[in-house]
Amino acid sequence: MKKISVFILLLINAHNISAQDSSLLKAIEDTLPVTEKVSGAFKSTRVINAHSVEMLARGAMDFRILHRFGFISDGVKQLYGLDAASFRMGFDFGITDNLTIGIGRSTFRKELDAFVKTRIFQQTKGAKTIPFSLVTAFGYTLYTQEVVGSKNPSVVDRSAYYIQLIAGRKFSSKFSLQLSPIFIHTNVPFIITDDRNIFAMGGGARFKVSKRTAITLDYHHPFGQFADNYTNPLSLGVDIETGGHVFQLHFSNATGLNERAYITQTTGNFFKGDVRLGFNISRMFKVGRKKKIDNAGK
Repeated sequence: MKKISVFILLLINAHNISAQDSSLLKAIEDTLPVTEKVSGAFKSTRVINAHSVEMLARGAMDFRILHRFGFISDGVKQLYGLDAASFRMGFDFGITDNLTIGIGRSTFRKELDAFVKTRIFQQTKGAKTIPFSLVTAFGYTLYTQEVVGSKNPSVVDRSAYYIQLIAGRKFSSKFSLQLSPIFIHTNVPFIITDDRNIFAMGGGARFKVSKRTAITLDYHHPFGQFADNYTNPLSLGVDIETGGHVFQLHFSNATGLNERAYITQTTGNFFKGDVRLGFNISRMFKVGRKKKIDNAGK
């Protein structure tokens, strides 16, 4: 009988030791650093004009309206630009968390556009640190505006293409920065003396001023042969997040609302008063099973 009692006591002690060891191991695991993805570098998948480093979540659809008025410098006869307007309406869709596609149509040159945007890797912190996110965007544009002249341009003549690399980092909860070099090929430029192949270095920044408000900056510097009246696109704005909407109010010298248009056909000089009041509205929808959409900046 004593032997049985001793055996039972040994089993109980072994169980207690095992439980203590498990609790100790769990406590040690809880103190070890984990890898955490960094999101919300920007509130939207667009800084202002340009693609941002942010992506749509899988199954998320973004209905997006971009609007630009005329130059404020046109004065009271044009109601400080309110009598003129350029407009783009588009739909973007998240195929996966790392793959977004989009289509749109602009009133400027009555241009259609489409793009594919992929994330190569995402910024992380913790056990495995990746200092920045890297995204690529591939796009196509086709203008449908009627051309007056002896030659009616073909679909090929009306087409342009671009490829863009976007590297961005969220330095803190308040400040994010990205660089976005882009290469654009236009089969037949609007002005025949302009270069068909254009490289531009772009940049974007965001500074968060409150939980739902941020100041943004968007700029591109193109390199190549252009008409004398073409200038560099510069935009300064405010992002306001309201539930499922992201409202972007800004000032810009650009009229065009896709990459080919605003990089190769901007005519206003921002620092000489050729500034347009504009806004972007983004409305998010979920297609399929519900899943938290966290691409809008945190």
